[in-house]
Amino acid sequence: MVIDSLLDTDLYKFTMMQCVLHQFPAAQVEYKFKCRNEGTDLQAVIGPINEELDHLCALHFRREELDYLRSLRFIKSDFVDFLELFHLKRSAVSVTRAEGSDTDIEIRVRGPWLHTIMFEIPVLAIVCECYYRKFYPDTDFTLGRERLAQKIADVKKHPGLGISEYGTRRRFSKEWQKEVICTMRDQMGLQFTGTSNVYFAMTEGLTPLGTMAHEYLQACQALGPRLRDSQKYAFEMWAKEYRGDLGIALSDVYGIDAFLSDFDMYFCKLFDGARHDSGDPYQWGERIIEHYKKNRCDPRTKTLIFSDMLNIPKTISLYERFNGRIRVGFGIGTNLVNDVGVPALQNVLKLVRCNDQPVAKVSDSPGKSMCEDESYLNYLKSVFNMR
Repeated sequence: MVIDSLLDTDLYKFTMMQCVLHQFPAAQVEYKFKCRNEGTDLQAVIGPINEELDHLCALHFRREELDYLRSLRFIKSDFVDFLELFHLKRSAVSVTRAEGSDTDIEIRVRGPWLHTIMFEIPVLAIVCECYYRKFYPDTDFTLGRERLAQKIADVKKHPGLGISEYGTRRRFSKEWQKEVICTMRDQMGLQFTGTSNVYFAMTEGLTPLGTMAHEYLQACQALGPRLRDSQKYAFEMWAKEYRGDLGIALSDVYGIDAFLSDFDMYFCKLFDGARHDSGDPYQWGERIIEHYKKNRCDPRTKTLIFSDMLNIPKTISLYERFNGRIRVGFGIGTNLVNDVGVPALQNVLKLVRCNDQPVAKVSDSPGKSMCEDESYLNYLKSVFNMR
């Protein structure tokens, strides 16, 4: 099966889920799937996807997995106690043919946020692997290994550069992701800084990485006191939960202008840094550095995490631009774990409603925004003075 462990997901699902348990236990949400590759025939794998979901929803956390989570400094004991009883509800997720299309599928996840938040990464990994098994069953990893070897060689030419693996949701397969992770660990030493995948972090002795995702800030649009303050509210509640730990703030739910407006001196000093996930990374980095200076923070004590569709040449270029001026980290996903010579799927499962209200992400990159309510999207843009 594609997923055999509930740890086979990104760390930020656990860090957000813990925050939901303590801060927003009654929140109700809805997620919607989208494949950004037009014309991709996912209807051909609806059957296998549903079979995989049946298996996923029968899984529980194993004792050794719970013990591992309990060993992480930022995971609280009562959260692990909750996870001991946790499983995903099959009735919360549905997979059907998209109306009016011969190729698209519709995946919806509905229910309490606390009980649905763990669906996203496994669902996306399942869709990818079912698709590749169907349409590329004879793919070997010869080309992928050659490309990976070149990437590792290029990174090693820059001894101070460290990269992490962030690719679970869009991996070619679980098998290939494991090979990539183990190869990088064995050949790169300290230049391989970790993985977002909690299962492989546990089994391969790596550092698990992640803090918050877009859905967290989106949900706060419905959970906070008023929309204009929702970003600041999200950061306040994160600080309430983690008390200064896991201090990398996501910057692109409302665009960089709105982020800088809300990320005042208090947040500049409280959070360790920010993560880039859309828009021009060079302009973003320059603006963040200048913002820290204006708010009397030494940029050299802060961290920028770049994670938007990176490849190795772009990563090296960003490292050369910002190294020494501010701390930098790089999370590479698809280009590491789905670069084997076949088209990489660009699938997402995004939050579209919270407490029966529409929510939205307005990206700095065209095509990455997602909202089902056009009037709400326009209202959101006006509230945050977005063009």
